[in-house]
Amino acid sequence: MKIIVQKFGGTSVAGLERMKLVKAKVEKKLNQGYKVVVVLSAMAGETDRLIALANEFSKDPDPAELDVLLTTGEQVSIALFTMLLKDANIKARSLLGFQIPIHTDKAFGKARILDIDTEKMMDLLKTYDVLVVAGFQGCDFQKNLTTLGRGGSDTSAVALAAALNAEMCEIYTDVDGVYTTDPNVCSKARKLQKIAYDEMLEMASMGAKVLQIRSVEFAKKYNVPIHVRSTFSDEPGTLVVKEDEIMESVLVSGIAYDKDQARITLVDIYDEPGIAAAIFEPLAAYDIVVDMIVQNPSHEGRTDLTFTVSRKELKDALKIIERVKDEIGAKEVFYDPDVAKVSIIGVGMRNHSGVAAIAFKALKSENINILMISTSEIKISCLIKEKYTELAVRTLHEAFGLDKEPTVENN
Repeated sequence: MKIIVQKFGGTSVAGLERMKLVKAKVEKKLNQGYKVVVVLSAMAGETDRLIALANEFSKDPDPAELDVLLTTGEQVSIALFTMLLKDANIKARSLLGFQIPIHTDKAFGKARILDIDTEKMMDLLKTYDVLVVAGFQGCDFQKNLTTLGRGGSDTSAVALAAALNAEMCEIYTDVDGVYTTDPNVCSKARKLQKIAYDEMLEMASMGAKVLQIRSVEFAKKYNVPIHVRSTFSDEPGTLVVKEDEIMESVLVSGIAYDKDQARITLVDIYDEPGIAAAIFEPLAAYDIVVDMIVQNPSHEGRTDLTFTVSRKELKDALKIIERVKDEIGAKEVFYDPDVAKVSIIGVGMRNHSGVAAIAFKALKSENINILMISTSEIKISCLIKEKYTELAVRTLHEAFGLDKEPTVENN
């Protein structure tokens, strides 16, 4: 049995005419001999409408009840689309997350998939040619409905592709692939034919919104090829796959940026064992993700420590820091919400030197000051003032020649 998974986002299912385009994509795969599992998001704007409705009725909506409400968005999409398929004499059946079931943990609003019982789906695929599955949702082991967070339908699709041993997971959206950077910021951005899982992971974590990061983690872990492409075009998109020698020969694949950043500096804290734990353990207890961390050299047993968090979590982070301020000996706490992170990404960095030098020289040429730096094997991230974000992206894109097709080095 040949199986392919196709995921369609909110803009792709925003009405009857859009769903007819989706039906055509499904029919094309059926004609190629595939059984098709279609994963749908809620119609564009529906999730936001439901959240606004919840906030009308409650000052602080209960997370579990909010998930019960939000799962109805996808339920509408899959029911309507399945009706459309059945009217075209296509053997189709809709499935909600709990009907499969897709089991998750209990983290309402940001649940993680633990396992998928595919036995029922494989049995249904013997009878039906298309299974239309609600993305973004599952249930815990007590059958409470859960949602996977923004972009969770991507994760649903890739996880189903892995569980069903599908040949491919096609992610259809309103963009036609993965670009070297945001085309809205840099007009010279170029669509990539292929990108490695690790590069896509870094781009997703750095703010690129093409794929949800957990979907890429699933794809890498289970070696699921992803094809990111447009619902509104038949043009090939971008393949997200395991890296190969050609990918490794390219110095830099893309530039990503993230404006959801805030910087916190603790001035003149004790420099002794346990101080970092006293800061970061309570932050972790509140699920506040800390990104970049820089500690200054110690002077007479004192030091400064700077770190970044999501701008949305700055207020909560400052409350926690205020509680531990005396314990860590902090004389002052400074914060800056007007910062952004710009990142240079490429698996080729593993085998090439000089990337940092090119990046820093390019930023210097535009008098852009670097506030913090973090690196990984395939990424260099610079924290800068937010007002320079677009300029920095365009400058780095040009510095690494990303507007041109890469030339492959012969080793």
